[in-house]
Formats: sequence, C-alpha cells, structure tokens
Amino acid sequence: MALTTVAGVQVEIATFPPAATPPGSDKTLFLGGAGARGLEIQGKFVKFTTIGVYLEDNAVKWLAGKWKGKSVEELTESVEFFRDIVTGPFEKFTRVTMILPLTGPQYSEKVSENCVAIWKTLGIYTDAEEKAIEKFIEVFKDQNFPPGSSILFTQSPTGSLKISFSKDESIPEKENVVIENKLLSEAVLESIIGKLGVSPAAKQSIASRLAELLKETKD
Repeated sequence: MALTTVAGVQVEIATFPPAATPPGSDKTLFLGGAGARGLEIQGKFVKFTTIGVYLEDNAVKWLAGKWKGKSVEELTESVEFFRDIVTGPFEKFTRVTMILPLTGPQYSEKVSENCVAIWKTLGIYTDAEEKAIEKFIEVFKDQNFPPGSSILFTQSPTGSLKISFSKDESIPEKENVVIENKLLSEAVLESIIGKLGVSPAAKQSIASRLAELLKETKD
C-alpha cells in the first residue's frame, strides 16, 4: 500500500528514493521521512549529515490503530508516536549520508553518548548495553566518512542492529557487522527521532508523510 504512494526526498546533497532494500534483507521498505542533522555554531546552523528513515510496509497498519486521524502537528509533538516507530514490530532502515566529512570515532562517540543518555533516563543501562556500546565504537574506529558517503543501520524487530558502510548513496548487499542488542538497536533510531532526537527535520518529515499514509488506511 505505502510503496505506491510515497515519493523520494532530496535533502541537501543526498537523494532518498521512495523505497530501499536494506543490506542482507529480502524486504523492500518505504521512505518514512528524511531530513538534515546540524548544530548551531557561532550563530550559524551548520548541517553535518542527512538522514532517511525507511519502514516496513506493515508499520502503517500497525500505527494506524492509535495514530490515524491525528494532525501533522500532533504527531510531530508526540514523544509516544516516535517511540512507537522505534519499538514497533517491523523492520526499520536508516541511512545517514555525510554533508561534511566525519571520522568514524567522531560519529560513534556522539551516537554512543546519546544512546547512554537515553538508557540512563529510562533506567535501563546494564552491563549488556555497556558491552554493546563497546562493540559499536569498535566497528567505527578505523572508518572515515567523506561527503557523500553513508552509514546504514538496519533495526530488526527481533533485536539485532546491522551496520553497513557505503562510499556513496548505494546500498551494499551484505551488512558489515551485526550487534545483537535490542536496546542498542532501538536507541540508535531513538537518538535520531526520539524525544531528544538529533534531527527535528527528519521527525517533521516522518510526521507529515505518515499522517497522509495513515489517512489512507482502511479500518
């Protein structure tokens, strides 16, 4: 249903097609939304990355029960709505494409900080998560990401986080590494679109696109 109605999105230098097949997956996911991630530096908003979030088709029907009929503003401002996307029983695929160059350690340390902050807020930071973060940082230690290169995350509803790298916007057939930790898998996406998410633009895009898709679902 969703795949026939969504359009691709251009964000800065990156093009996010309407559908994508994650590395190592046989599923085609639709583009839930996309936006830039940046920081205010000396009074100027500097964009570092663009982020596209793809969802499995059945996400729309699953979300409709609670969120159909809500306005774009209601969805954008709802922490629970994005939490439902993060934790829902469907596959998610996130592509992070560089606008400015970043080293692997620069990227992984910031994401790790955000994940740990989320867990501590929820009171769920355990030894297992600490070990998962160590693995996450290790995966990125020798990586460099010039403009136009991409980091790819596939979040499985069973709890695995697949991590892949691409020199451009293409999607490799296989993932580079799999980390089996459900909370890490969820936290990586939550750090982007959750309560303290780093990309308000991606959240706005997801809310506006899903509001339209939810309207089209049959009761």
